[in-house]
Amino acid sequence: MSRILVTGALGQIGSELVPALRDKYGADQVIAADFRMPTGEIEAPFEWIDVTQPNQLQDVFRRHKISRIYHMAALLSAVAEDKPQLAWEVNMGGLYNVLELARLHNCSVFFPSSIGAFGPTTPRDGTPQDTIQRPTTIYGVTKVSGELLCDYYATRFGLDTRGLRLPGLISYTAPPGGGTTDYAVEIFYQAVRYRHYTCFLSEDTRLDMMYLPDAIGAMIKLMEADASKFKHRNAFNVTAMNFTPTEIADEIRKHIPEFVIEYDVDPMRQAIADSWPRFMDDSAARAEWGWTPTYDLAMMTKDMLEHVGAKVKSAR
Repeated sequence: MSRILVTGALGQIGSELVPALRDKYGADQVIAADFRMPTGEIEAPFEWIDVTQPNQLQDVFRRHKISRIYHMAALLSAVAEDKPQLAWEVNMGGLYNVLELARLHNCSVFFPSSIGAFGPTTPRDGTPQDTIQRPTTIYGVTKVSGELLCDYYATRFGLDTRGLRLPGLISYTAPPGGGTTDYAVEIFYQAVRYRHYTCFLSEDTRLDMMYLPDAIGAMIKLMEADASKFKHRNAFNVTAMNFTPTEIADEIRKHIPEFVIEYDVDPMRQAIADSWPRFMDDSAARAEWGWTPTYDLAMMTKDMLEHVGAKVKSAR
């Protein structure tokens, strides 16, 4: 029987995507893969893979008869900007290797793009599905290049490639992985532990965000959608909520009244955030495959504080 492969399975997205896929399709049908070794959060079947090494991917394809790939392995924005050469090797080299093997084995591929695929010349308010994309970070460059490469494989080889432009993601499962929107995860842990957080973005930095359960649901729904209804295929804009650091702090104070937020702006991450959309138009995803988020800011904040509180308590 053919199986699903998830690369980057130990990352922020993969750590929740793998259990969701296993719940839906069966534990043995989903192969988790990462270049790190699991410490208990991801159970077998697991494969150690460096996506920049095509022979390792080929071995997994051959042994497991892979039919669908969720390719999550990548360096995130802040880490990528610090290591641009490695970011290109992992983000683009890894994607190319996955697409080539998918072509040879007739697999469908999910590729996560990002709001980082846009740049300072993109309309920042109501960012359209189809618009100018001139990012100024290596992370953004790899995301635009990845979108184009997936489109090429779809039109040139008939490969079933699909993807989302994800906003900032918020999750309690895995720690932040070096992204510009990591503050929206860190703030919950600091609020629960210390009732205080020092934010690296300015108080009025407005960005689209999404709770990870919504993102996981969107990925699975997109891959199961009827492609004959698509006008687009890759890089659908999706979003669920929109806020500033001040606004999320205000929401946290509804549950922890003594919480205090301060600001010590990181110039690099602030510059990245300022080059991204303030909010996107995701009407294409809603019209073409029925995208609808579940969580808003209030629902997400309540759920995050409950789960983070439980994690912090159990760690003591």
